[in-house]
This record gives sequence, structure tokens and C-alpha cells, in this order.
Amino acid sequence: MLSDRLAASRLDQQQLAQRCGLSRTTVWEALREDGQVPSAKTVAALARVLKLPVDEILELRRAAAGEAVPAAESTAGVGRLISAWDPHELELRRAALGEPLPGYVRRPHDEELARLVDAVATGGSIMAVLVGNSSTGKTRACWEAIQPLAKRGWRLWHPYDPSRAEAALEDLSRVQPQTVVWLNETQHYLGHPEHGERIAAALRTLLTGPGPVLVLGTLWPDYATRYTVLPPPGGPDPHSQARELLAGRTIRVPDSFDQAAQTAAAALAKRGDDQLAEALQRATAGRITQDLAGAPALLARYMEGTTAARAVLEVAMDARRLGVGPDLPVPFLIAAATDYLGELEYRQLPDDWAGTALAEVARPVHGGETPLSSIRCHTPHPDPRTEAVQGLPQLLRLADFLEQHGRIIRWHRCPPASFWHAARTYLSNPDDLTRLAEAAANRYRLRWAHSLNRCAADAGSTRALTNLMEIHETLRDNSGAAAYAMRAADAGDQRALYWLSLWHADQGRLRRAAHFALRAAHAGYTTPAMGVAEDFKKRGQRWRARRMLRRAADAGNWLALTELAVMREEAGDSRGAEELALSAVQNGGHPWSELVSAREKRGDREGAEQLAIQALVTDGGEACFELAAIAHSTGDHDTAKALLFRAKDAGSQNALYSLLEMLTESEAHAEAETLAQQAAEMGKPSALGRLARLREEFGDHASANTLLERAAAAGDPDATRELARVLERRGDLSRAEELLRALAGRGDYHASAQLTVLIAASGDLTRALDTAMTAIVNEPVSAWRLTEWLEMAGEARAAEDLAERQEQTGTPAFQYLAVIRHRRGDHDGALRLWLRGCNAGHAKFYGAEMTAAWPYGLEADGTPTPPGSPKPGGYDRDIAAQ
Repeated sequence: MLSDRLAASRLDQQQLAQRCGLSRTTVWEALREDGQVPSAKTVAALARVLKLPVDEILELRRAAAGEAVPAAESTAGVGRLISAWDPHELELRRAALGEPLPGYVRRPHDEELARLVDAVATGGSIMAVLVGNSSTGKTRACWEAIQPLAKRGWRLWHPYDPSRAEAALEDLSRVQPQTVVWLNETQHYLGHPEHGERIAAALRTLLTGPGPVLVLGTLWPDYATRYTVLPPPGGPDPHSQARELLAGRTIRVPDSFDQAAQTAAAALAKRGDDQLAEALQRATAGRITQDLAGAPALLARYMEGTTAARAVLEVAMDARRLGVGPDLPVPFLIAAATDYLGELEYRQLPDDWAGTALAEVARPVHGGETPLSSIRCHTPHPDPRTEAVQGLPQLLRLADFLEQHGRIIRWHRCPPASFWHAARTYLSNPDDLTRLAEAAANRYRLRWAHSLNRCAADAGSTRALTNLMEIHETLRDNSGAAAYAMRAADAGDQRALYWLSLWHADQGRLRRAAHFALRAAHAGYTTPAMGVAEDFKKRGQRWRARRMLRRAADAGNWLALTELAVMREEAGDSRGAEELALSAVQNGGHPWSELVSAREKRGDREGAEQLAIQALVTDGGEACFELAAIAHSTGDHDTAKALLFRAKDAGSQNALYSLLEMLTESEAHAEAETLAQQAAEMGKPSALGRLARLREEFGDHASANTLLERAAAAGDPDATRELARVLERRGDLSRAEELLRALAGRGDYHASAQLTVLIAASGDLTRALDTAMTAIVNEPVSAWRLTEWLEMAGEARAAEDLAERQEQTGTPAFQYLAVIRHRRGDHDGALRLWLRGCNAGHAKFYGAEMTAAWPYGLEADGTPTPPGSPKPGGYDRDIAAQ
């Protein structure tokens, strides 16, 4: 089959070898009728180039070699043999069109990856995500790493159809052992606004199930930071599952080759690798992979191109960073580009400027990459805008390197009006429109947010309907909010069902509220049912409350089971209450404290105590602690103390702290100290710190400091930070810094914050800023506090510079500075900072002061929207000029 197809192709063996990336000898040996059976990798490469069915050819090769069907192939799963994949199908870019891959140089991250592959080949499941900038060799490293698994007959699954997130969510449960899950561009999976957390949870489940399975991914550093950074205290946590998934599973890929890698590359170049030889001559600072991928040439095309071409590329950059794409319609790019040009530049453009600009950005640069590459459209639509672009591709995709570059240089810019109008006019994908609407809202462009949400809702986006519901609720238009909520509820949206349930309950329509709460419970969301049950209880309609709680319990809510148990206890059915409480325990609940409290309130003190003691093993003493608190409040201190000791022995930290407080109040200092020391020796050093704070409250400063020293030495982080404050007050700054630096090195971001401010207060601003910079990514609190400290100390410029660095990592730091300046009377300075924060996409973090200044939002250019402004409509610069 191979020989016949080669003859029909009119290629010779040398030409075939070049196209396959194989040596001429390898091809000659593979095509010899009397030769050895070639490898699966060789056969697959030949079959792909000759356009033969790869799986069929590999099956013939296996039969010729007398090999058994690998276990990974014999089971019904996802993916196909690694040897059947062309690396370019896995989004590995060609270094140059028509040429094989250049030689590969192993670097430290390859060694780390190889160790993981060796481990997964013989053991359990493993995940690794390579983190590095665009064009640093992440995908190639993954491909090279799995070649040993290809020889073992492993499969590879690349979920991407109909979309990456949908494919992963649907089929992760079908992944069989001995499969590589290929998650190149992992942000498309973990960062999906609706499915990202579910995918992360499914991956965590996959990694703990039957294996071995290898999950490989790649991320840019800003995405890795976004998914792994701790949320601000009290703030939302949109990536908790992703953070747990990625913890300890990332491998950094450097931007450049070190000296050893450059030497290895030079050796390959000497042996005839022309691509590496040319890259070594051109590349600067060891950036060889970037040169091979054409990154410098892409940047030069953007920086040195015509103004029209640059405008089109900046539209694409903004669209990608705001959530559109990756495939961008040509009419949208052209219509959006007009406001990216100055007025004079726009007037001087020729009539065919659009076609000329698109042709310029579609020309390949060195390495075969194009700034905007064409995407084949299965159902091409006629271009609705100009004749100048007729015949050009209808969809274009921005080069990865330029996309990342745009995120770096344009993070602080809000697109102009032509961008928003073009999106409203030419984009039709509901998810793209919804993401753009949310990006507009995050930039406080409220009119555009409302308009784009309506377009997205009309196109079928349920999330846009709930966004409109919330907008109308904010405007106190509950009837309008209810209309959108009903449409979203009909599509099964849980947020809408919850809102409708709350709204009807607030209006006193409990039976209507119950209707929506039950629908939400049927969809697996039980919070509305719990709220309605509480309302029914307050009205004395206990049977209706029980009905709601039972539906919530059937959906797996252990709190509902606990509440039902309490209601049974209140009705005097102790046996039934205990049975329900046991069901709650089996569902992961902790019902005993509430049941004990209910039994005690009913007057059954003896039964409550028996139940609390029975529950010691399963609830860690918390029920005993609850009963002790009740006894203490009624003056029965001896019973309370006895119960607290039992609860403490069962592991209750609350009971331990209460005992320390009780002993301190009664001046039983020796007993308290012995108890705290015993707890510290049993792995609870916080007991010494707690006792130290109690001594401090009672004015015994010397004893408190001694206990802090002991708690810090035992490893209590709270006590260590408190000891550092004591040392700072004494003037012992070097020891305080030493303690905090050691704690910060173990990942304590509170210590990082305290250390940064400590250094700043000593007057060493340069070192404080350096410390803050290292903490911005993983310990944002330190940077916030230093920002505030600099502002209050009169270092306004340094405070703004630091806040800007934080804004670039997605932390809304301008808010803190703006509020300080606003309250100090510097309203212009506050508004300027708020505008910068809004442009960066952080308006949702800003409070009443800003919304009072701009009650109707902002226009695209940053000017306040006037009251009564018309909704965004016919914006067209050509028509306006005429």
C-alpha cells in the first residue's frame, strides 16, 4: 500500500523522507519488501504524508510484526494510539513550512518531565502542566516526553470537538488506563466560565481513579497565576478546584536556553540541523525556540507595519483578551479598527485600506507563522461591509505570540466605541457576546454591557439572561428582572431559580417561592429550598417546611437532614431524630451539636449528655463542647469543665481553647500552662499562642511574651507573627525580620505582608518594594498593605507604581489608593485611579464612592455617561463623517 501510493504521488524517496521528517535510509528500509518490519512511528509518518488510513496501516504493521493488541487499545475508551498522531495535529507549530521538526535539545524541565513519565509508566496517575511564555517549547517538550509511552502502546486523547471544554467535560469519565490526556492551552479547559471548575474537579477524580493515566497541559504564566493565586480575604474564589488541581503539578519552562542547552544545540547544528544553525545565528539572549517559531518576526510585523494593519491586529488582541474567539470574523475586525486610528490617519486611508491591511497581516513571516491566519469556514457568509475584502477568508486567528504580547501591553486599555459597536453588529456566537458583555460591565461601560447582554440573550445565552436579571435588580426594576429570570429559569438556570424563589418569598408569596425552590432542588441546587423551609417554619407551617427539607435532603443536603432531625427532636421523637442524624453523618454531615442543643432545650439534660458522649468518636467532641457551653451559661461550671475535658480529649480545639480561658479566669495558671504544653507536644502549638494572648489580655505581659516564644518555637504561625510584632515594638528588627522571612518562605502570605511593611517602616523602601514584588503573585495581601502604607507615608508615586504592578496580575489595587484619596479630599486623584482600574477591568470591586461619582457608568472613552443617554445604537464612523 505504501509503495503503490508513493508511485502514484510521483514523489521519490528523498522527497518523501523530507516531508516525513525521516532519514532517507529509514524510508528505504521501511519500503523494502524483504526488510525488517518498520516501527509504528515510521509507518504512521509515511501513511500521514501519503494520505493513507493511519489506523489501518498500523494494524497491518502489527500483524506483520506478530504483536498483540495493546491493552490500552482493546478497551473502549477515548483517543487513539500515540504513534497514530501527527505532532502538528496536537498544535505543535512547524518551525518552517514544509520542513520536519528541528532537532530537540533537552533542558532541565525535560528531565523533570521524563521522571514523571517513567513514574506513570509503572505506577499511578500523574498530571503535569508546563508553564512558560509563548513559543518557549512547552508543547514540543510534552510531545518528546511521551515517546517512551508510544512504544508501550499508550493512547492519546486530545479533547477539542465540539469545543475543548465541552469535549473534556463529556468524556473525561471514559478515559481508560494507559492514556495521555492532552490539554494543550489548558486555559481553554480550566478557565471556561461555566465548565472550568467542573473540569478541574473531574480531572482530580480521574487522577485518583484506576490508572495509570498521564494528564499533560500547557499554560502561559498569567493564566497559571490567575488559577493558583489565593483570593483576597473575604473575596470570591472562582478557581478553587483549579488551584487544588494545579498545586504541586506545574513545571516552569524558561524563556531562553542556558549555556549548556546552547552548546547542545550547536552540536546538533554541526551535525547538519540547518534550522537550529540558522536560529543560533539569529537568536539573541538564548531565545532559540522563539526564533524558530518566528516570534521576533511577528513582533516586527506588528511594530513596523502600516497604521491600518496595526489597528487590525490591536482589535484582534483586544478581542482575545476580552474573551472572544479564537476565530475572529473579518467584518468585525475591519469595522472595529476605525477608532484605533487617529482622525487624520483615518481620513488619509485609501478606499481599499481594509483589503490591503488584511493582506499585510496574512503574509507569513520567518518560521511560517502569520500574524492573522485564515481559518476554513464550513458555511462561508458573504462579507456585509465592503467590496475591498471580498474573496478573503471570513475567519482569522491571531498568532499565539501576538495574543500574549497584547495581554502584556494592553492590559490597562478599554477598547474604543467602534470595537463595542462592531461586536454588537458582527458577532453572533452567544458565548462570545456574553463574555464581552461581562468585560464591558467589568470596565463600568454599563450601556454596552446591557446592549451586548441583550444580543447574547437573543442568541441563546442563558448566562446573559441572568446577567440582565441582575442588572435590572440593581436598577430596582424587579418586574424587568423577573422577566429575564423566568426565561433563564425555563432553561434550567439555578441562579435564576434562586432569585425567583427569594423574590417571591420577599413578597410574601411563599407557595410560589416554594415552586421555584423545588425546581432548583430537582436540578441539584438546594439552598433555595432551605431558605423557604425556614420561612415556612417561622409562619408555623411545619409540614410545608418538612416537605421542603425532605426534597433538599433527597438531593444530598446533609444540613436538611440535620434540620429534620432537630424538628423531630423538638416534637419529642428522639429515636426518629437520631436516625435522621445518622443519615446526615453518612452524607458527610455533623449534626450532633444541633441535636444535643435541641434535646437540652426540650429539658432532657440527661439525654442530651448521653447523646453528646455517644457522638464523641464521630464528631471530635463538638457536641460535648456545645453542651458544655450551655452548662457554663446556666452557671453549672463543674459540669461544663468536665464536659470540656471530654471534648478536648476527643480532639475539639474549641474545647481546648475554652478550657484555657476558664483556667486563666480562675487563675489556675500552672494547670493552664501544663494543658497548653501537652497540646503543643501533641501537634497543637496554637494552644500556647492562645494562652499567651489570654495572659496579654489579663495584663501579664512578661508571661505572655515567654509563652509566645515557646509557641513560635513549637511552630505556631499566629504566635510567630505576634512575636515579631512584640520584637518590632522592642526595636529588635533583625530578629523580627528573621522570624517573618522564615515563615513567609513556608507560604504564609500574612507573614509576607507583615515582613514587607516592617521593612518599609524601617525606611528601606527599595528592599520593601523588592520583597513586595516577589509576593505580589502568591501573597497579594503584602502588596496591598505596602501600597496603603506608602500612600499614607506620602510616597504617592511609589504607591501608584506598586498598585500598577498589582493591577497587571489581576489584583484591583487602585481601589485602595482611590478610597484613601477620596476620603482625604483628593476627589480628582481618586477618580483618575478609579478610571484606570475600570479600564483594567476591575470595576466590580469598586464601591459606593465610585458609583456615586458616575451613577450611569462610563462611555467607551472614559467620560461619564450622562443621565437619560440613548442606548448604544447606530455608530458608524463612515456615516458620521459624511
